[in-house]
Parts: sequence; structure tokens; C-alpha cells
Amino acid sequence: MLNLTVAIAFAGMGLVALASPRLFVRCFAGSAAHVDARNEVRAVYGGFGVVMAAALVWSQSENSAFAEGIIACIGLALMGMALGRLVSFLAERSSWLPVCYFLIEALAGGLLLANVAPI
Repeated sequence: MLNLTVAIAFAGMGLVALASPRLFVRCFAGSAAHVDARNEVRAVYGGFGVVMAAALVWSQSENSAFAEGIIACIGLALMGMALGRLVSFLAERSSWLPVCYFLIEALAGGLLLANVAPI
């Protein structure tokens, strides 16, 4: 269930970023006024989010030999995102919204990693 919840969050993020990068960056007081900025939003948040969602759904299928690897990689990616937000907060004392995303990413990443068998 956790994997599918995280998949839904990634899919939502990805689809909004693909469809409307300008709307997506408004959450961060951004504008994405230039075509190259919108391209980055679509790639980094849009395409990445949609593929992470698809990978998590695929990991739930009975035929997925890569399930634990998929879950571990996505858990690590989320922890990396949380780390970046923590460094940014410590360097610049950002608003409360990135702190909320930090908590969500760290929690989701930690929970995904906790469900992977140790090597």
C-alpha cells in the first residue's frame, strides 16, 4: 500500500509538471518564464515523477524480479531529495513549504527503504 501511495504522489507531481510547468513552479515562487526553464521542470519533475510512479506500480506485480531494487532506488532518490532540501534550508532558511516537502520525502524514502531486505 505504501508503494502505491508514493506512486500516486509521484504521478500527481509528474503529471502537473508535464502539463503546466508554470503552475508547478508557482508553489516555489517561481515563474518558468523561459522555454528552457519549462523544459527543466517537465524533465526533472514531470518525466521523472511519472516514471518513478510507473516503476513503483511495476514493483508490485508478481513478475517483477527487480522489485526490491526499484523500491531501494526510489527510496534513495527520495532521501537525496530530502538531503538537498535540508542543505538548502540550513544555507538559506527557506519558507515552511520546503520543510514540509523535506518531511514527506524523508518519511517516504525511509519507509520504502525499511521495506527492503538488507544485503
